[in-house]
Formats: sequence, C-alpha cells, structure tokens
Amino acid sequence: MATSIHQGNPAEDTDNNKNEKDTIPLLTPYKMGKFQLSHRIVLAPLTRQRSYGNVPQPHATLYYSQRTTKGGLLISEGAPVSETAIGYSNVPGIWTKEQVEAWKPIVDAVHAKGGIFFCQIWHVGRVSNTSFQPNGQDPISSTDKGFTPDSNGPDKVGIRLSPFANYCESGDSNPKALGLYLAESLNKYGLAYCHMVEPRMKTVGERFECHDSLVPMRKAFHGSFIVAGGYEKEDGNKAIAEDRGDLVAYGRWFISNPDLPRRFELDAPLNKYNRDTFYISDPVIGYTDYPFLEANA
Repeated sequence: MATSIHQGNPAEDTDNNKNEKDTIPLLTPYKMGKFQLSHRIVLAPLTRQRSYGNVPQPHATLYYSQRTTKGGLLISEGAPVSETAIGYSNVPGIWTKEQVEAWKPIVDAVHAKGGIFFCQIWHVGRVSNTSFQPNGQDPISSTDKGFTPDSNGPDKVGIRLSPFANYCESGDSNPKALGLYLAESLNKYGLAYCHMVEPRMKTVGERFECHDSLVPMRKAFHGSFIVAGGYEKEDGNKAIAEDRGDLVAYGRWFISNPDLPRRFELDAPLNKYNRDTFYISDPVIGYTDYPFLEANA
C-alpha cells in the first residue's frame, strides 16, 4: 500500500482548504469532446422572436456577444430548417443563403470573445398551423426533414430532448422509458452532448415538484450531459457536485443577466427578469438593455 505524505506549513494547508471550500462547481472547467470550456454555465436555446422576416438581425450580434465569455458555451435560439418548420413569428431561419449570411456576424462576434456557439436547429412539426405554412397548407411532421450527425460531424452535433414535457398535448405515456431509450440509443452516434429538460418543467414557464429524475438518462448516456429547467445557482452547483450533469443550461436568468457567470462567481444579486418582454419584437427592450455589474464590482 502506498500513501502520499504532505509536509508543509499550517498556513499553506489553511489556504488550500479555503480554496477547495470556495470552489464553485459551476465555474470549474470542463472538456466537452473537442471543446475546452472554462465553466459549466450554458446559455440555453431561447426563442426571442426578434428576427424580422425570419432573418437574423444585427441586434442579435450584441445580444449574443453580451452573453459570451471566453470558453463559455452558448446555444442559439431555435433556427427553423425550412419554410415548413416555422411555428412562431420572427424566428431566425437557416435554410436560405440570406439567413446563413445574416448569422455569420453573430457567430463571428461570439468567436471573437472566445465563446463556443452551437446552433439549435428546429422543426416544430405539428405545433405549427396553416397560418405559418406556405400557401396555407397543413403542417408536416418534423420527421419529414431528415438530419444526421454525419452531415456536420458528430463531435459538432448535440441534441436537446424533453421526454417529460407536455407542451401542446405532446406528453408521452411513459416518459421515463422514452428518455432512457433515447439516451441509450444516442450513444452510437458519438454526439458532442445530450441536453435534457428536467421532469419538473412539464409546461412552459411552470416548475412542478415531482419525484422523477434525469439521473437514469444521465447514467445511460456516455457523452456530455447538459441539464436544464428551472435552475437557480444553488441547485445548479448541486447538480454538478452530485454528478447529475456535466453542464447546466440557464434561460430566464441569462436573459436578465448577460454577465451571469460573473455574478455567480461574485455571489452578486441578479437582475429580475420580465416575462412580458421575453417574446416581444423590440430590438432593445428586454433584449439587450439588462445591465451588467459595475466594472469595479
């Protein structure tokens, strides 16, 4: 049997213990496949409905840049993959050359600050209706638009799943089995991450107390696992410390606090968010006007 012996002065031991105690799990580095992340706080994909005519706008450059940190992971708002994929107004598409070109300065701004940026591609399926469809046709299933990890390289592809969600009457009869099956089945693709929404978020914006857990899915998936859904700082840290996830995605708190990682680091108070401005079309209000901490904070 071998053992390590540490010989040093008491002051050094005290400092080391203090550093260990002060470590914030959410602010520890993490290697997500080929991407080296400086912390574990992720910008969740958030529909903001400010892309007029389904084309990304210049104000989105500021919005995403504000929320970028060196080595931080950002996931874009859902970007419809075709004109039949839309179910909400003013969302940024990615199926035309004009749209792709409009995304480029946004991506460049994130990369310029050292951020890692994933695009959340999106097809709403039957959630859409005839008012969003070309020529007023009936919505088509999202399965009609195929996409495989091989299209972009699996190490650059992640997936977001909500097996417990019950939006728009989409609830499953056995969400636990569904989530576990999906997590296990995805292992063969070698994806960058699996991003799953907590069972407590069964409907939009409401958090329910429940006994279900993502832990079985987390254990079944062999890659990086992102948890999301109603997280605060404390339970986010706990999720990382207890190995219930590798990364934690934040939505509403990242909307109102563009410097969220910094605020968590300093244990600073958070700006309150205003749900009434989450989905308005204004390019500034409720979008890029939330204040940062003072520079000397």
